[in-house]
Amino acid sequence: MTARSFRFPDGFHWGAATSAYQIEGSPLADGAGASIWQRFAHTPGMMVNGDTGDVACDHYRRYKDDVQLMKSLGLHGYRFSINWARVLPEGTGRINRKGLDFYSRLVDELLENGIVPNATLFHWDLPAALDDRGGWLNRDSADWFAEYAAVMFKALDDRVPRWATLNEPWVVTDGGYLHGALAPGHRNKFEAPIAAHNLMRASGAGIQAYRAHGRHEIGVVFNFEPKYPYSDRAEDAAATRRAHAYMNQQFADPALLGSYPPELKEIFGEAWPEFPADDFALTKQAVDFVGINYYTRSVVRHDPDAYPLKAVPVRQAGRTHTETGWEVFEQGLTDTLTWFRQRYGDIPLYITENGSAFYDPPVAEDDAIDDPLRCSYLRKHLRALHRAIEAGVNVKGYYAWSLLDNLEWSLGFSKRFGLCHVDFATQQRTPKASAKFYTQVIESNGAVLDD
Repeated sequence: MTARSFRFPDGFHWGAATSAYQIEGSPLADGAGASIWQRFAHTPGMMVNGDTGDVACDHYRRYKDDVQLMKSLGLHGYRFSINWARVLPEGTGRINRKGLDFYSRLVDELLENGIVPNATLFHWDLPAALDDRGGWLNRDSADWFAEYAAVMFKALDDRVPRWATLNEPWVVTDGGYLHGALAPGHRNKFEAPIAAHNLMRASGAGIQAYRAHGRHEIGVVFNFEPKYPYSDRAEDAAATRRAHAYMNQQFADPALLGSYPPELKEIFGEAWPEFPADDFALTKQAVDFVGINYYTRSVVRHDPDAYPLKAVPVRQAGRTHTETGWEVFEQGLTDTLTWFRQRYGDIPLYITENGSAFYDPPVAEDDAIDDPLRCSYLRKHLRALHRAIEAGVNVKGYYAWSLLDNLEWSLGFSKRFGLCHVDFATQQRTPKASAKFYTQVIESNGAVLDD
């Protein structure tokens, strides 16, 4: 077999990603308001081991050290999110200058160390004060978001060249409004489509605000999980179609095509509302890029009792699964990227999250942490990404999830995705073998992946 090269195009952008509530800690410091995740994490029974983001990785106080860690890894860019309530404690109106100054200092520190900042406006932590006003169920949420976005653009767009409105709106609505596993913890089939629609209206309003105030790039980040039928039965094919529309098209279609896939009405039945036609002029805004988060695939089987999809995922025997139960299936990344290009066109793309949670051994005396499964996951998925680029998909960069072990939402600190180990008792950061491997990928622009 002839050896092949996996070297990436010149100028390919390599980075790592985090989110505010997962790493910052100090959620109420310096005049910040509470977020829905602050409330959720302090509600008994909602978090594994009762974990909270009160300290997390203490990034709010240790950000300078973390930027030096990024620099040591050779990162080109850093994708982070902004805690809306840290800047606008009531969600609208009064600006908390100390909160805004934190993000300004972080951006300056990144730039001083040659790292390009990539800011996400909303990574799930809605201000609690806005949740009290209905949260994403309130149509005014689009205006709230546009006001907040304008504050951030005016403050930071002179130094931040790349913005995203939302991160993974599917997770917000599926986990937060339909199944109750995530903040704000609702379980209501009627609420989920309304929250989803208002999230996309908010994203559109945020992009409009950027066109008025910003001068660089703005996009939106979706999580995609390709769906494959369990068998060749017609029932499994139909279940797969529904699951694909629900997870992969529900948000991308209104944002990029200005419509919803017809399967959503089939899925939600009487709970599916008729939205005003004018709303789609707001949801569909020109984007400069789309961020794609990819972790795994799903093999789907029909189940007449499954709520609400009549479809259930089937665990694949004989395959490697991460500690979150996700199958390692790198071909799904190639398939997702080529599908996206076929459906939505040649939009510039970034892989804004890709990573895995595996067991990590204790830190050795020489500070070594061998994580071969995570190294393998990275290698396989970067090769799959390269194959998509070879097929003509316009991917500009890759952000590994995550820079640090952190609070994995309702799973608390029980799952570790980090390239760098965090001792949550001492806050000591230790790069794992996967971090060192990723540095080699960056330095060689992928050549280390060659056969």
